[in-house]
Amino acid sequence: MMILDILLIVLGVVLVIWGADRMTDGAVSIAQRLQIPEIVIGLTIVAMGTSMPEFCVSLVSALKGTSDLAVGNVLGSNVFNELLIVGVTAMLAPMLLARSTVWKDMPWAVLAALALGVMCLDGQISRLDAAILFVLFLAFMAYTLYTARKGKNQPEEEEDGPKKTYKPLVAVGLVLLGLACLIGGSNIFVDAATRVAAALGVSDAVIGLTIVAGGTSLPELATSVVAARKGKSAIAIGNVIGSNVFNVLMIIGVTGLVCPMDIQGITIVDLVVMMGGMVMLWLFSYTKLKVERWEGAVLTAVFAAYMGWLLSQAI
Repeated sequence: MMILDILLIVLGVVLVIWGADRMTDGAVSIAQRLQIPEIVIGLTIVAMGTSMPEFCVSLVSALKGTSDLAVGNVLGSNVFNELLIVGVTAMLAPMLLARSTVWKDMPWAVLAALALGVMCLDGQISRLDAAILFVLFLAFMAYTLYTARKGKNQPEEEEDGPKKTYKPLVAVGLVLLGLACLIGGSNIFVDAATRVAAALGVSDAVIGLTIVAGGTSLPELATSVVAARKGKSAIAIGNVIGSNVFNVLMIIGVTGLVCPMDIQGITIVDLVVMMGGMVMLWLFSYTKLKVERWEGAVLTAVFAAYMGWLLSQAI
């Protein structure tokens, strides 16, 4: 039975990631046909698309009464992003950052991490907490779109080419198919992960911080590593920063508004690692507008130590 649940977890991850890709492709195609500017597409549809796995898993988890899994997923995903993904990517190739990214974009990610950390201290995410996060999300989107229009936040590197444009009916079909896979995959994933946690005597929080977070962070890992190998470090670091902001402000914001969450399994260590990791990344970036290989190694080592601590607590 355990083997079946593990296979279902893998199936859920595949469905969620594949569904997010299909939905994003369809949405981008529709937006292009409506002649929406590419910068707006990138900052909204594509950015949200890479966060859809976390969003669907967290929302379904909260609705099913496993709030620790929902919050643990976001916390863990951010830790994976800022420590493991940036760490591994920087070790492959030092990451150069635009000045605007370090001075204007990263502070939003730090603010989001600190806000979530403080809100979790009382053991719950109330609707008021969620509303504050969602208002911050709207402010972030307004700021990002404003600076993009003013030409202050133009990416230094472009992707290899425009996405394929589909016929209208095909594009709509891709959106609906992707959404169905996201919902179905999330349900399969959460149910199987919960059963595995119960069978192993491990808390929902630990499962969320490790297996679930790792699974839903796969799109960011793949995107960042490929971008770094192509010498496009701005895309890699931008992907991480944007994902972390979306994870906290949009996912916890919307999920908490729909279903307030009591969180018991998230510890102060989890919160400190999540907040400290983002601050550490910001400081590394701030010095020379670059994340060096040795700094990537430090981030990766911190991640490994944290995973070791989690496993020691689970045994």
